[in-house]
Amino acid sequence: MSDYCPMTALPPVPGYKTGDVLVLFGELFGRGYANGLVEEAKRLGMTVLGTTVGRRDNDGTLRPLTAGELAEAEGLLGGSILNIPLEAGFDMESPDGQPSVAEQLKKAKPDDWRQISFVADSIEKARAAGQARFCANVALLANELERRIPAGANLLFAHTMAGGIPRARFFMPLLNRVFKGTGDKYLASEPFWQSGVGQLCDISFNEVTADTFRYLLDGTESLRQRVTAAGGKVAYSAYGYHGTGILLDGEYRWQSYTPYLQGFAKMRLEDIAAEARQQGINATVFNCPEIQTNSSALFLGVELSLYPLLRSVRAAAGDAAAALETRCAELLQEGTTLEGLLAEAEACLNAPLITSALEFAAWPQHSTKEQMELMLATSNRLMALHRDQKQLVCAELSRLVFRATGRLIVQGSWSSQQAATWLNHDLLAALVADSRGADLLD
Repeated sequence: MSDYCPMTALPPVPGYKTGDVLVLFGELFGRGYANGLVEEAKRLGMTVLGTTVGRRDNDGTLRPLTAGELAEAEGLLGGSILNIPLEAGFDMESPDGQPSVAEQLKKAKPDDWRQISFVADSIEKARAAGQARFCANVALLANELERRIPAGANLLFAHTMAGGIPRARFFMPLLNRVFKGTGDKYLASEPFWQSGVGQLCDISFNEVTADTFRYLLDGTESLRQRVTAAGGKVAYSAYGYHGTGILLDGEYRWQSYTPYLQGFAKMRLEDIAAEARQQGINATVFNCPEIQTNSSALFLGVELSLYPLLRSVRAAAGDAAAALETRCAELLQEGTTLEGLLAEAEACLNAPLITSALEFAAWPQHSTKEQMELMLATSNRLMALHRDQKQLVCAELSRLVFRATGRLIVQGSWSSQQAATWLNHDLLAALVADSRGADLLD
């Protein structure tokens, strides 16, 4: 695990220029963190090359995108996509004719989660098969990039792969109890994590979220050498999460969403970047603040720490923050104020039930019933203060976060010296208060 090392000043102006290339290692879906990377790369004149996870046919076969799917994906990205299936994980693999992990869970019932076991060695065999498939396709990607990267160009690989929940209907009702359950529906994260299905998730999260970064680093070694030999720089970035520094009671404090079970894989991601650094590779995990997206909807309450970002921006940017605050205030019901919203969010974040679960050295922590009920109740109350449940203050703030972190990651990747660094609320506020980021408040 990395030491807590927040970025305390805006990164130097990078040397990226027209003709340099950003390779998005992970398919772009919807709106989220990766959109900020793409936006910033294009702003700097870089060429954006995307990748795809591919698609599964009805018989489970993994394939490239069809012409129609490719056109749609490239339209969303606004750039070319290298049509090589980079689906990570192993839940659909059937080595030696054994049933896949997904198949073994097909008839599983959520209430039986404690008793579920798997065919002997099937998980490790499936993992090995998934790794071999993925690495073979990374090799194909590297070969294709050899043709695409202009001589003398600088190259940034942005790893955006995360997740790894095995594809079985069995999991969602179970995970809803872990992350959203209260009363009789509450399921403590620790016994779940220590169970057979919890350990399956641990292995799968590691494979998708962390180990794919290692496969990328290893699989592009030859390309990296060619680019540097031609005078270009090569950098690798990855999205991490390891808590965030937010403004509470006039000071910045590290805090975290609990229970963040993917955190074990995020720490493994940091370790992989540290190993790369020891080999002289410019690899950095940028630990970003929480946002609310379609993919984070499972983690109800994760958005609570977003609200104090308003205070950070106000303190740093002054009157320039007025337009952001107006947009946010207009989303609230009549009679509800931003100050009232902030006060309730901060009261929850300051509550002993929440703060007692926070210890950086022991992160990620498991949940307690009382802590979850306080967090979930607060989240629901604050969402109910909005005019429209589909237009939320935290969505407006999320947009600011992913645009700002995208700018900081692209710019910071050029000269980063850290294997893992934190982009906290104070740094985001400093960016939007600076001429280099003032447009992010638009």
